[in-house]
This record gives sequence, C-alpha cells and structure tokens, in this order.
Amino acid sequence: MKVQDQTLGLWLGVLGVAIFAVTLPMTRLATGTQAAPQLSPWFVTLGRAGLAGLLSLIFLLATRSSLPERRHWRPLGIAMLGNAIGYPLLLAFALRLVSASHAAVVTALLPLVTAACAAWVLRQRAPVSFWACAVAGSALVLVFSALRASESGSGFGFAWGDLLLVAGVFAASLGYIYGAQVTPALGAERVICWVCVMTLPVTLPAAWWLWPEGEISLSAWLGFGYVGVFSMWLGFFAWYRGLAMGGALRVSQTQLLQPFLSILAAVPLLGERIDLLTLAFAAGVVATVMAGKKFSQPGGRIGSAAAARSPRLPKEGKEA
Repeated sequence: MKVQDQTLGLWLGVLGVAIFAVTLPMTRLATGTQAAPQLSPWFVTLGRAGLAGLLSLIFLLATRSSLPERRHWRPLGIAMLGNAIGYPLLLAFALRLVSASHAAVVTALLPLVTAACAAWVLRQRAPVSFWACAVAGSALVLVFSALRASESGSGFGFAWGDLLLVAGVFAASLGYIYGAQVTPALGAERVICWVCVMTLPVTLPAAWWLWPEGEISLSAWLGFGYVGVFSMWLGFFAWYRGLAMGGALRVSQTQLLQPFLSILAAVPLLGERIDLLTLAFAAGVVATVMAGKKFSQPGGRIGSAAAARSPRLPKEGKEA
C-alpha cells in the first residue's frame, strides 16, 4: 500500500467522521426543540432515507450493480431497520429533548456497544477486560445523564432523551454488524446504497404523506438536506473509501474525534456553549472506547467490530 494512498485514506476517514459528527446539530436544526418544533422526527427520518434512497438508486444504476443474492437480503434488511430507520428516528426524537453536545457524549459509546453486540450476535467470547471497559463507559454516561437531569431540575435520574439515545445506539450497532456481514460480497458503498434503496417503497409515500403544512424555517430545511445527502449517503462513501485506502485499523481511530467534533459544531450551528463537564465526560467515554478497542484486538475476534463503521472491505482495486 502506497504512503500517498494511506495518507489520502486517513484524510478521507477524517472527512467521513466530520460529516457524521455534524449529524447531531443538523438533526436538531431539522427537528427543532420541544418548545420550538420544526420538522417532525418521523418526516426527517423517512424523508432523509427516501432522499438517500433516490441518490443510491441513481448510483446503482449508473454503476450497473447486480442485485444482491437471496442470502444477502436478511442482513441488509436488519441493517436497514437499524441504520436507516431505527437510529435516525430515535436520534431525531431525542434531539428535541437534549442538546447536541449532550447527545455527543451518549453516542460516543457507539463503537464500544457495536463490539459488545458483535460478541453477542456472533456468539464470540470477549475478554473480561473488554467488558470492564464497556461497563465503565456505560457508567460514565449514566453519571453524566444523571448530573444533567439534576441541573435542569428534572431530578437525579435518567432522562427520557437519554433512553432514546441509548436505544438508538443499540439499533445502529446491530445495523452495522449485519451490514458488515455482506460488505465483502457487495462492496462497502453498495451496502449503504442497497440499504437506502430498500426503504423507498415505504419512505417515499410516507414522506409525501407527512410533508409539513406549516411554516418551516430555512435552517430546518438545510438541516434536513444535510442529513439526507451527507449523513445518510455521501459520508459513508468517504468513510468506506478511507478505510479501504488507509487501512481499517488505522483509519477507524479517527472515529474517536467524533464526539468532540459534534460538540464543536453545535457552537456555531445551534449556539450551544462548550462546558468543561461535557468535555470531561466525553473524554472519559472516549478513553473507555480506546481501551475497549485495544482489549478487543487480540485474536481478532471482535476487534473488527469495535469501530462502528469498520466492516471488512474488498481489496483495493477489486470492485465487488
């Protein structure tokens, strides 16, 4: 592998992570808050999948991609439910209740939860040290959520928005695992394209039916356009190509930047402020993810699933 390709792959990985990081504030722009709602979370979820599905259909036709085999449809279906519907919908509802910075801390657990789900779904044994990291990261999120609930006057407990975020993290994790199973056969970019195309019979009619009737701000529509074109589609192209060119293990480490980039992006886009508590807990969760990924590497059994978007990729120069 050429050094230039490795460097380009690394930067493509950073670009993909940056695109995914901005998803949180852009989703909040699209949905608005509970006090000042904009687009319905249902419309944002189904509309963004429909928009990405149309773009994916154009891509698949332009590249003359063949249909997946019968054995591929089940994992693609689960990936669709987790990544195209479940995670975006739960995230959209949660971001009406919590800030994008808050959501960034909770969703920072995604790589670790993906590895844990892989161990469970694939019936693989993970070392005790990995599970200790998973428990530690989850405990940090629980404490952070409880502190935020206490500060807002909601009592010292787990807020409803946090439950939605945690459920979304599990939905995304299962989607990534099953999507990764068919990546070697279909090719990385085509997996996300087929996932999005599979939603079209539902998402297009539903988005049309749910089309907003009231006045919606331009910023909400811009947020919707971003999550449909970039978060749901183009971001995966940059990320997958970066993994293929720069090496999955090396490039997947850039994902650790994602919660911090989300927090930074929320400042100009939403006017949120950066506070030390949020940064400290984000750093703590990222540290447990780093440790968990390290402990999951020996034996290679769940290491490849530790990065949420790090499936096996076809060899460079060989299109699936």
